[in-house]
Amino acid sequence: MKIYTMKEVYIVENTITYFKESGKTNTLNTLQIAKKRALELGIKKVLVASTHGYTALEAAKVFQGTDIEILAVSISNSFEDLGWAMTQEERNRIEKAGIRVLTCLHGLADGVAEGFCGENTPGSIVADTLRMFSQGTKVAVEIAIMAVEAGFISPGSEVISIAGTNEGCDTALVVKPSFARKIKDFIICEILCKPRIP
Repeated sequence: MKIYTMKEVYIVENTITYFKESGKTNTLNTLQIAKKRALELGIKKVLVASTHGYTALEAAKVFQGTDIEILAVSISNSFEDLGWAMTQEERNRIEKAGIRVLTCLHGLADGVAEGFCGENTPGSIVADTLRMFSQGTKVAVEIAIMAVEAGFISPGSEVISIAGTNEGCDTALVVKPSFARKIKDFIICEILCKPRIP
């Protein structure tokens, strides 16, 4: 990393990794990129989206020996009918690896409004905009909001949020999250990696 000084303006030059494809094959690289940046920035909390535990358990291995806390954020139990909700057995395995698990209402969901208005809600517009970057970008923002809403992290604190497309992870962001109702305060500080072709 290079730092340039120009009349009171500081420019930090860092690299973004773009994966050729999206999905699980990028999991190890994504986690290693996130670990390296967390150590450089002194970040102490890393969030990982994990539906059934694969990404969380891989993160436990990669971050082992650091003082960085990993928080696994699972999809809401309202998706149990689709087979997406984390089982108690899966949760137990993750917690045994020393990782806290959070399951709650989706951070970008409009809840009841979605039931009445269909898909065109403010939350769905934000979600669709973030998907223009990658599915993982949308989920990384979402899980950071969920963690703030649940009190697991403080609003405005700098964390790394990791997510992906279907299985595994392929996107890592440095973020300063906010509560859902203060979404305009949410800041994506850095994009560490993402798929170039989602």
